[in-house]
Amino acid sequence: MANNSTLPGKRGGNEEKQNWGASPSTIFNHFGTSGFSVAVATTITHPLDVLKVRLQMQLVGEKGPLSGMGQLFLSVVKNEGPKFLYLGLTPALTRSVIYGGLRLGLYEPSKHACDLAFGSSNVLVKIASGMFAGAFATALTNPIEVLKVRLQMNPDTRRNGPITELRRTVSEEGTKALWKGVGPAMARAAALTASQLATYDETKQLLVRWTSLEEGFHLHLISSAVAGVLSTLITAPVDMVKTRLMLQRESKNARIYKSGFHCAYQVLLTEGPRALYKGGFAILARLGPQTTITFLLCEELRKHAGLKAL
Repeated sequence: MANNSTLPGKRGGNEEKQNWGASPSTIFNHFGTSGFSVAVATTITHPLDVLKVRLQMQLVGEKGPLSGMGQLFLSVVKNEGPKFLYLGLTPALTRSVIYGGLRLGLYEPSKHACDLAFGSSNVLVKIASGMFAGAFATALTNPIEVLKVRLQMNPDTRRNGPITELRRTVSEEGTKALWKGVGPAMARAAALTASQLATYDETKQLLVRWTSLEEGFHLHLISSAVAGVLSTLITAPVDMVKTRLMLQRESKNARIYKSGFHCAYQVLLTEGPRALYKGGFAILARLGPQTTITFLLCEELRKHAGLKAL
């Protein structure tokens, strides 16, 4: 256990990397703990994700007063019932296991690879590692995300389920529709993973260095809270653009967005700068707790699996 609490030197670090690469069970535990942690956090915070999507699709292509999260929540519960809170949960969980496992799981190997190649694991390396892990994971799981947001936005599709929605999307719009918004989605995931993991990593190091905190619950709680707030501020506008692109079919009165940049430009032009942060509070209310739950659970699972802390 001393290995987990000490900062590894050159020799210890190489031994950890070599052991990590040599054991299939360790690799499974590494990705499994990441995917399971994200899935649990997704289940708990999914209702806020549904609200976020609805908030982002308010007044598409026009300016006007926006409904708040509480007002929207009461309105939709009244009109659609409490079950709306878990619209799109099946694809959300499927995606969280794969996407979460890869996004968190690839961060450490990427960082170690950069350390071996360049002899450094500074904050820029951490940011680059996070960006690569997030973008790669999103590129693979974008079709599941498209299905999720469409199920969340249109309650009529819930009677048919994700498989029927998948068939309908492919038959009516083609296979390319499953990769709608993949550019902004990759940009968001790159920014999210970099801001979450690099911030969490650096905050932990600074707190250990400058305070009396040691590896454990309180250190993980504070570091994950800081990471959650910063990642929300950075990714909210990109998340809104991603949602708009994925739901273009639903926005019949809006102009067709040609790309992520075109979407952002049109939103700024027709709805104003504040529109880029539509659903921003819902994102913070969801992403803050989700980040905290993910890191706390992942650290605990890694400890029980005999893996070093993130």
